[in-house]
Amino acid sequence: MEFFKAILLGIIQGLTEFLPVSSSGHLVIGSELLNFNDPGIAFEVFLHVGTLLAVVIAFRKDLLHMVRSLFSTPSQRKDDAELQRSFLWNIYIILATLPAVFVGLFLKDSIEHFFSNILVTFTMLAVTGCIMLLTTKLKKQKGQINGTRALWMGVAQAMAILPGLSRSGSTIFTGMALGVHRETAARFSFIMSIPAILGAAVLQISELIAAPPSSSEMWHVMVGTAASLVSGYFAIILLMRFVRRGQLHWFGYYCLCLSFVGFSWYALQ
Repeated sequence: MEFFKAILLGIIQGLTEFLPVSSSGHLVIGSELLNFNDPGIAFEVFLHVGTLLAVVIAFRKDLLHMVRSLFSTPSQRKDDAELQRSFLWNIYIILATLPAVFVGLFLKDSIEHFFSNILVTFTMLAVTGCIMLLTTKLKKQKGQINGTRALWMGVAQAMAILPGLSRSGSTIFTGMALGVHRETAARFSFIMSIPAILGAAVLQISELIAAPPSSSEMWHVMVGTAASLVSGYFAIILLMRFVRRGQLHWFGYYCLCLSFVGFSWYALQ
């Protein structure tokens, strides 16, 4: 039975990592409802690794351009606008990652206890719902990513470590609120998740070495990771369609409904 629970949680992770509905919030709720025996840090980290691979596959062309730009000369970038943009995005990704690095290094232990409080999850889901509804008021964004906008999107990403507060929703909304074109904000949001996910995995390496999962637990991790990769890829494709059509507010209704149901369920316990 734990095998099927691992697959289900992997699918939940993949679908909700990029859809603006909070993957961590759904994992907390899913674990609670499924009575999944403490999936643990290793399980959650590797589910994120699955979605990381989904990002790499979905945006492989952008990532190849960014890598190529690192080996270009200033004169080459001057004559090639796309090469220059890709080079600048490397710098902006670094800036956007700094807030998450700070939180991971200095506030990790303080934040972890929030994952055991389901009321925090329901509250943050309501916050996510509200900011998604507010995207309907942001319709004239035509700007591009710059250093300041990237840094603020990074702050939003760092805050989204709280369960229920969507990382993709927070970062896309912040970019749009700062005037970035919605599709550009979404694309940057996906790519800036790569170092954040890698950093989260690195921070847990010592814990994994000290207490490695058993063979049966590792099997659950593997199938969960595969499920998150496949579902995550399709979630990216789906979200980009909603972004292009300016329909992010539909996710807001979902989050608010889930939050309301969650509070009602908790009150009846």
